[in-house]
Amino acid sequence: MGKVIYISLVIAALSALLGERILNLRKRALASREVVNKHLPNCVALKNVDSGSEDITILGDGRAFISTGLKYPGMPVTEGIGKMLLLDVQDSRMKPVELRMPRNFDLESFNPHGISAYVDPRDDTVYLFVVNHPQHKTQVEIFKFVEDDLSLLHVKTIKHELLYSVNDIVAVGVDSFYATNDHYFAQEFLKAMVEPLLCQPWSNVVYYSPNEVKVAADGFYCANGINLSPDKKHIYVADIFDHTVHVLGIKDDNSLAPVKTVAVGSLADNIEVDPESGDLWIGCHPNAWKLLIFDPNDPPGSEVIRIQNIHSDEPVVTQVYVDDGRVLMGSSVAAVYGGKLLIGSVFHKALCCDLE
Repeated sequence: MGKVIYISLVIAALSALLGERILNLRKRALASREVVNKHLPNCVALKNVDSGSEDITILGDGRAFISTGLKYPGMPVTEGIGKMLLLDVQDSRMKPVELRMPRNFDLESFNPHGISAYVDPRDDTVYLFVVNHPQHKTQVEIFKFVEDDLSLLHVKTIKHELLYSVNDIVAVGVDSFYATNDHYFAQEFLKAMVEPLLCQPWSNVVYYSPNEVKVAADGFYCANGINLSPDKKHIYVADIFDHTVHVLGIKDDNSLAPVKTVAVGSLADNIEVDPESGDLWIGCHPNAWKLLIFDPNDPPGSEVIRIQNIHSDEPVVTQVYVDDGRVLMGSSVAAVYGGKLLIGSVFHKALCCDLE
């Protein structure tokens, strides 16, 4: 009888613990949040983009690179293979073109996630860094953009034991970058089922160069989007489950020192930075619970947050765009150029809206 009582107590304790962990996850996912639509004028869907547009980055001349076709555990499955697209934001047709990939590159397993563009100041060569998850593994591809025939020349593939669950990346040289690991565990079951329930600040940011690879900062619940300040002195990191953006100073040894944290009130995904104003534009998930338990009849919404004067004592956090998922599901990135706002999504489509 005593053994039965003991087992019953253990089961009750485990059930209570599991219940508490699920409640905590729902709280961090903002599961009870409902949104009121706040649309922008003249929003049009980009043509031929129906398998997601997880990350977008815009060059200084208005050309935007877009990653599409991401297959990510726990998210609705997109059709087709992963691709890289190029859009001229100033072209009224809003029709991205597919960039030609090298023949010797494994397109069948190409699974593009976060991206970053680096323009070499020595000769203006554009390098495109792409987080790739072939067979649910993680590696970083570096391409050279060939403008003449709208193609990508594969430069190298980077693999490292510290780059085990990379979400996003920001290039700081032709072969160096900072990257976010959005999980602590590498094994898929632990990442998908156990870690979300534990929800501990075990995530990190890694610095990579051919000469040095190290954890540059840690202590994040889920490090997601990452980007660089225009003066190249600070790194911005979105902690999606903490509803914050971290400002980190770049030290002489390439490690990162915490400066401040800004609350955004939403689950911040990718970060893009306006090179002129320094404003941060963030694609957010207003209710990630709807993303995790996807129901097309009650779809996950979209939200775009802008942060102005982030280094001041009083940063201005503004909700620029909100949709309940009937127009755009699961926004993951927002980028601006010339009065236009591009909004991408994890698995849905992409929009281009007028800001005024």
